[in-house]
Amino acid sequence: MAIKWHESLSVGVPEIDQQHQELFRRLNQLLEACNQGKGKESVRELVNFLQEYVVEHFATEERLQKQHGFPGYAEHRAKHAEFMRAAGELKFTLEEQGPTLPFIIAVNKVVVDWLAQHISKMDKEFGRFLATK
Repeated sequence: MAIKWHESLSVGVPEIDQQHQELFRRLNQLLEACNQGKGKESVRELVNFLQEYVVEHFATEERLQKQHGFPGYAEHRAKHAEFMRAAGELKFTLEEQGPTLPFIIAVNKVVVDWLAQHISKMDKEFGRFLATK
């Protein structure tokens, strides 16, 4: 199941919006690799890339939030840390079980759902904050 970027997810910060779009593209590659029955090594490479890219993306968001004095910075940072813990568990599931149906379900729950919710609520809140500056 592909996830689609749409303008309603735009936070109004070009750098963040571009990174979100790249996350969606890469996440779709991961889901497609699982659906096509690609091996653990191929899926692991995509998971590793996503994990590294998410670290870079979160650093960008947090840098901008600190730079602009965003009052929700601490909560936002805590949510990022929660996601990274969950992503680590996903990686463990992949290593233990391979790219199985439970792994795909976990990716949808942990990554797809979380990302859509996080962008539509917390990231958009930051975008609205910046728009008032």
